Amino acid sequence: MSVNGFSQIQNKELEKQSVYTDFVADENGNRLSGITVEIRGKNISAKTNTNGIFKIKANIGDEIVLSKNGKIINTYIYNGSSQYRIEDNSGIYSKSIKKSSSNFFEEKIDSAKYFIKTNPFKSISFIEVALKSEASKRSNSTRIGQAYEVLGDVYLNLKQYDLAVDNFKISVKNNSTNQVNFKLANALLLSQRNNESIKILEALLSQKNSSELKVNINETLGLNYNQLNQIDKSIQYVEKALNIAKDNNVNYKISDLNSKLGELYLEKGDKVKAQEYFESTIKNTRSESLNKRAAVTNLVANQYKKQQNFDKEIELKKQTLQELEAADVLETEKSDEDEKISVQQLNLDIGNAYAKKKSYDKAINYLEKSKEKSEKVFDIETQKDAVQQLSEIYKNVGDFNKALNSYQEYVGLVDLLYKKKEKEIADAVALNKNLIEKQNRINSLEKDRELLESKYQLYESEQQVTIENYKRQQLIIYSLIGGLLLLLSAIYFMYKSNKQRKLANNLLALKSLRSQMNPHFIFNALNSVNSFIAQNDERTANRYLTEFSTLMRNVLDNSEADFIPLSKEIEMLELYMKLEHSRFKDKFEYKIEVDKNLKISEYQIPPMLLQPYVENAVWHGLRYKKEKGNLSVTIQKKNENSIEITISDDGIGRNKSKELKTENQQKQLSKGMDNIKKRVHILNEMYNDKVDVFISDLHSDTTGTKVVLTLKKD
Repeated sequence: MSVNGFSQIQNKELEKQSVYTDFVADENGNRLSGITVEIRGKNISAKTNTNGIFKIKANIGDEIVLSKNGKIINTYIYNGSSQYRIEDNSGIYSKSIKKSSSNFFEEKIDSAKYFIKTNPFKSISFIEVALKSEASKRSNSTRIGQAYEVLGDVYLNLKQYDLAVDNFKISVKNNSTNQVNFKLANALLLSQRNNESIKILEALLSQKNSSELKVNINETLGLNYNQLNQIDKSIQYVEKALNIAKDNNVNYKISDLNSKLGELYLEKGDKVKAQEYFESTIKNTRSESLNKRAAVTNLVANQYKKQQNFDKEIELKKQTLQELEAADVLETEKSDEDEKISVQQLNLDIGNAYAKKKSYDKAINYLEKSKEKSEKVFDIETQKDAVQQLSEIYKNVGDFNKALNSYQEYVGLVDLLYKKKEKEIADAVALNKNLIEKQNRINSLEKDRELLESKYQLYESEQQVTIENYKRQQLIIYSLIGGLLLLLSAIYFMYKSNKQRKLANNLLALKSLRSQMNPHFIFNALNSVNSFIAQNDERTANRYLTEFSTLMRNVLDNSEADFIPLSKEIEMLELYMKLEHSRFKDKFEYKIEVDKNLKISEYQIPPMLLQPYVENAVWHGLRYKKEKGNLSVTIQKKNENSIEITISDDGIGRNKSKELKTENQQKQLSKGMDNIKKRVHILNEMYNDKVDVFISDLHSDTTGTKVVLTLKKD
């Protein structure tokens, strides 16, 4: 059974303890009687009556616990929101229940609110049913506005901010309230449409609002100006929000605002002022719940981390870790305001801080704990980070066997994490597809509703006297124009959606292609290390392993980027060629020549684009040559807006190499080059023909190979 109190209207926090009235219902909207309602940590309780209604004295921030027959079935934080109106009785606030209604529309909207976080698709379905119930009759604009407000809340929770903006706009159009306008402004902030958000918020400032809404408006204005890099103005609005919260006892916002001001002053460079706000933040959370204390303390600790004050970071994170372990809690619950804090992440952060201090023994202790805890709860990402850091530390302390074992474990975790991320991306694509289908159906309902509204207007106009014929004709014309505009708008949004989906598919395909690095180099490199060890050449093995790990780390660090600076690509290419040369010293010499007059910093290149061509030159051209060959990479300016990168070798040539390869090897080579072609094609499609590649024989007798790559300036 799943139950909770429904919430609808935001109101200001009460100055004194208030009577909180609400009701409890199951997922189908059926009221539940006999449910025990308690406030955690206080000797206050109540039971729901036959209508599922209860009354209990509560303060904002209290944790409400619902139980039946001694078994807890749900908990939530009371934040001053209610399904009911607030009435002012000489300074004492109480809740008064609206008249009970079995109205189908309201029931479905209530159900939609209930499932916003737990099952958003079900929530959207309830909204669709509610809107359909209004489609066959002349609709109430207030109800339509409420429905689209809840739909906006659903998309906001799903982080689909553009869809949230669209639906909040429809809500404002039908039922413009300060609360909905604020939600629209907040969604615009999250979409980084700051100027539109600021315009709405500044208009709200001049209107009468509750203390809580005033706090939120000023805070959101501050966040907008922060995104616009106007730090002083951002600080001004957040400080105003903090003063309003203090003056009106909006206590649950004070800690967050202190923390935000600390971050802003730190960003401004005023470390002393930032320190004051961070200390105030910690002080204000001492009486709050464990979840809140943990989230805020961790946030402040991360700010000390940015200042490289690792002692303070370790102190605060150890404090949080001890509290979680004392409460036998593996991780805190994620809320709208606070992030989730886990034991394994805290151990990782403390271990990293000790590593920065070069206290390696302590670092290893906490990192091993993080690895162990992560493995138990299947937190692959944290486990991967812990293992990677352990590999680095073992290398620094000279324990190369453990370093190698940790690195191999890290590579396995990266592969596992990649598969997990791949599945998440596929799920996200499916989610977006389903959301678009549902949104299109709801848009269709809105069009039908507007069309029905037009018919009602047409019917009413026909009842008027003949003198109104001219007006009626105008109305019909305007209705047709409106329908055409709606159709054009729908076509535009469909075009925009298809364009975004195509971009998302390109990004996904590009990510997949980047990840398909041919593994035989890794295996051959490890075999080379084994060979060096077998020859008791430990020094060479260590040097090779160090250079190899540096190359792989650079590859992994740049694996998410579409483009990296050309200087980084040259650095990775030079390291790769150095590794290959150390393995095939008797097969070739190499050189990299860069035009001295060329400004490399002006160019960006897809990561690891040049390496496959160099690898082909070594493995399929120079390796089979009887005498020692040459491999050169030259980078020179072609014109003002592009450069020419030439990779040439005097190996046996493409035709001879093909004759020497087995059928399977030919397929592998073909797939590798096909991968490069696909990457170049997608990148050119996304970035307007930025890269051009041409491959030819170096000599007329088909020996040698020359690859010419043209790269345009950004």
